[in-house]
Amino acid sequence: MPESLFTFLFKYRPIVFERGRLVFETSRPIVLLLAALAVVLVLGTVYLRQRARVGGSTVAVLTAIRTMVVALVVLALFRPALTISTVVPGENFLAILIDDSRSMRLAGGESVTRGAQALEAFTSGSSELLAGLQERFTIRYYQFSDITSRMDPSHPPTFSGRATDIGAALDYVRQDLTGVPLAGLVLVTDGADNADSALTDPLLQIKSRGIPVYTVGLGEESFRRDIEVTRVEAPAQVLRGSAFAVDVMLQQHGYGGRTVTLIVEEEGTIATTKTVEFRRGQAGTTVRVNLTAETAGPRGYRFYIEPLADERVRENNARDILVSVSDGRQKILYFEGEPRWEVKFLRKAVADDENIQVVVLQRTAENKYLRLGVDDALELTRGFPTTREELFAYRGLILGSVEASYFSHNQLQIIEEFVGQRGGGLLFLGGRASFAEGGYAGTPLETVLPVVLEDAMPDEPAFLAEVQVSPTPSGMAHAAIQLAPTLEASTERWNTLPPLTTPNPIHRVKPGATVLLTGAPLNGDDELVVLASHHYGRGRVIAFTAQDSWLWQMHADMPLEDMTHERLWRQMTRWLVSTVPDRVTVETSKNRLSPGEPVIIRAEIQDSSYLGINGATVTATITDPTGAETSVPLEWTVEEDGEYQTVFLPTQRGTYLIRVEAEHAGHSLGSDDTEIRTAYMPTEFFGAEMNAPLLRRIADETGGRFYTASTMAGLAEDARFTESGKTVVEIYELWDMPAILILTLGLIGAEWGLRRRRGLA
Repeated sequence: MPESLFTFLFKYRPIVFERGRLVFETSRPIVLLLAALAVVLVLGTVYLRQRARVGGSTVAVLTAIRTMVVALVVLALFRPALTISTVVPGENFLAILIDDSRSMRLAGGESVTRGAQALEAFTSGSSELLAGLQERFTIRYYQFSDITSRMDPSHPPTFSGRATDIGAALDYVRQDLTGVPLAGLVLVTDGADNADSALTDPLLQIKSRGIPVYTVGLGEESFRRDIEVTRVEAPAQVLRGSAFAVDVMLQQHGYGGRTVTLIVEEEGTIATTKTVEFRRGQAGTTVRVNLTAETAGPRGYRFYIEPLADERVRENNARDILVSVSDGRQKILYFEGEPRWEVKFLRKAVADDENIQVVVLQRTAENKYLRLGVDDALELTRGFPTTREELFAYRGLILGSVEASYFSHNQLQIIEEFVGQRGGGLLFLGGRASFAEGGYAGTPLETVLPVVLEDAMPDEPAFLAEVQVSPTPSGMAHAAIQLAPTLEASTERWNTLPPLTTPNPIHRVKPGATVLLTGAPLNGDDELVVLASHHYGRGRVIAFTAQDSWLWQMHADMPLEDMTHERLWRQMTRWLVSTVPDRVTVETSKNRLSPGEPVIIRAEIQDSSYLGINGATVTATITDPTGAETSVPLEWTVEEDGEYQTVFLPTQRGTYLIRVEAEHAGHSLGSDDTEIRTAYMPTEFFGAEMNAPLLRRIADETGGRFYTASTMAGLAEDARFTESGKTVVEIYELWDMPAILILTLGLIGAEWGLRRRRGLA
């Protein structure tokens, strides 16, 4: 119901009924009730005499109508009223907080900016709203963005703030006005809160003091025409030469059916472009971009769409990310239980990769091993590692066709901890002694695997299937199994590869696992899982059930110069170890931020068994864009073993290099590097529509009300009704509401009409 109609019918605005307490002012309620009962009985007796003439149903209706008329008259005689607390004029403060951030420069309606609307309504001498507020309150002005301060209305804000922190603003004003009779807070904003601080605690503090917050939302809740790059998801760190996937989330309004071009720049040079079609009726879409990290060090990537001529906001068409490209050599242990061609061709595939070192331990007979690619004569001389320290020195582990009974229970447990605790990468290869066929069901490694092991019947012959391998939709978008520079060429290449064989009948994966490759048996049986992965603990586990991927190198249909096998295994091994942590690792809460914005530097420090160390000395050496160095100590967080952190405030624009070093008991534990880049970010223009749900939440939780530009005229009257500050109780009589008179006359008219129709009048 429109508020104007409600006020006409019920005499007062809705807020009076929301906050008032119903009372009856009559001094003789019993007498009135008895009189009303007597009248109803008399009327009922009169109508009952006409029952035979007009029928029982008509008598019942007439009696009910007349009873309701009597009830309305009695209700009016009871003199209902609302008691409500109102402010004492001139003896209370009202705080007005005006958003000073850059998003207030956007048009709020009919080409007038949101900021101009705020100033016109709350600071202009010609504003009726301001005049109404000043009649009742002493006004105290504040302006806020990422910081909050007092505001002189004769020197209005410039709307240049680069972020909005509503929670901090409310808390600042609450503390600043402690000790004065505060009737309420008026929050004038578009609601685009983009600060990291939580809003819950400030609202609880305000609610505990009974201070209502009246929120005034400016701007449109949804833009008519706009494109926004809402989010970009990419790995924080990749290995040099690795392909990696980036997901770019786009939001559009008013461009359904249009095609745009997503441009990707690396350090200012266009790396690739991608055509994006916005489907009709679909606001959001995700675009996957495959890139390759060719240069070591911090690499900045920019994803943007050229602004369209009629677009509402142009500043939200681009997002920047920072990817750290490392150049270290990743050591992978490949343990094979029997001589087979897979060992030779896997080693050959990665032989020219400067960043991958595959160390092979191949069992040739009982307690006899062939060692290839070891760093020294003592490495792996006793066979597969038996201690955490020995196995944890590797970053990846490939298990070939080796039965579970070869390992001791302790070794199986160490492998599980290698993945779950150390964060290493584990790759299971298919083979006659792998998966269920190798007896891994019921072992600690069954829980690690991304696939479901299926027990074979005792009398069944050994399984062997020739399968045509093809990628799933998830696989087609995965950088690790792209066989060509473009998606179309990669798809064509997969369609022409010769079939492989698998001795492991795996049909299902565990919840949360991703199937990237499947195999269709040439005999028409059910489809099999060929490649699947998932995360286990801190590490990644991959199941590759084919036993002869070397056929993609040596099959008669494969050209001699074809690099499919090499490309696949280089990408697979890099993917295996791409997220493996070192003993000392450092990360920041953000790697791109604005100057003056604090950043958390967090480090994890572990011993050789990858258990957290709490008593270490941890120092961050920060090199600013000018080359000056600053040393900052990191403190143990207490919450997690081996976790240390500190807060750093970058003040300059450019790249900051951060090196964290740790030592314990006089011994160095290692170091790690990361980078952050500072630049003035257009944060205010992302999600810049008026955030009505947030503003309603603030108002509802504090007992205030939510207004828009079209409804805020009632704020001056509504702000009177509060229990905060110096108040008095006022009585608002309800007995003479137009609604009661209209309803009474309507019932009398209905009764007369029915009586006339039945011949009683």
